Amino acid sequence: MAKIALITGATSGIGEACAHVFARERYDLILTGRRMDRLEELSAHLKEEYNVDATLLNFDVRDRDETVKNLESLPDEWKKVNVLVNNAGLSLGLEPFQQGSYDDWDTMIDTNIKGLLYVSKVVANWMIANKTGHIINLGSIAGKEVYPNGNVYCASKHAVDALNKGMRIDLLPHGIKVTAVHPGAVETEFSEVRFKGDKARAKKVYEGFEPLVAADVAETIWFAASRPAHVNINELTVMPTAQSGGANIFRK
Repeated sequence: MAKIALITGATSGIGEACAHVFARERYDLILTGRRMDRLEELSAHLKEEYNVDATLLNFDVRDRDETVKNLESLPDEWKKVNVLVNNAGLSLGLEPFQQGSYDDWDTMIDTNIKGLLYVSKVVANWMIANKTGHIINLGSIAGKEVYPNGNVYCASKHAVDALNKGMRIDLLPHGIKVTAVHPGAVETEFSEVRFKGDKARAKKVYEGFEPLVAADVAETIWFAASRPAHVNINELTVMPTAQSGGANIFRK
């Protein structure tokens, strides 16, 4: 069997772009997401274009029982995961802390932190048994610095940054690689989700400069995944040329 990459949140954006990159590199894929129709469409396209196998798992990483059940339902041959890309994540709202929504906070924390933990625990134990593996966690510039009104989203991505370091320490004796990739501004569905479908407001986020696109981040993830066995990229921060920090973008 070919090498296997498991990608969470593969229905759009960076996750979908990662599916294309790993398929191009001849990996078979385990693709997870909440929208089965999108997973099926993506799978059909990847099989046609790259002639790879794809297994689809339809669940929300926030649901621990469903996450564990779906992952453990995989046949043994699909548990030989070489690369896990923990991509599933989101931001909701952009308000001062004191005006934040409890529901938005719960969704961000449950997805960005707890969902990553649920998936990683299951897959890390497979990797330990297989004596090989690489976990790549999608962080954010929001996990390296805090920007105005980012409060809880930034906190959730700071947690990813800390977990990435903790995983690397804990999995070191097992030879498991652990990497974080921290993007700056990437034009995907991210801002539409953050602004709850307000496309006009989302579009303004990327006005006046050239942001990253999903493929830029996917290629960065592939760079980390494709290093020789003795090389681990601990973390990478990738930004548009027009961006120097979380809230500092030069717009023409």
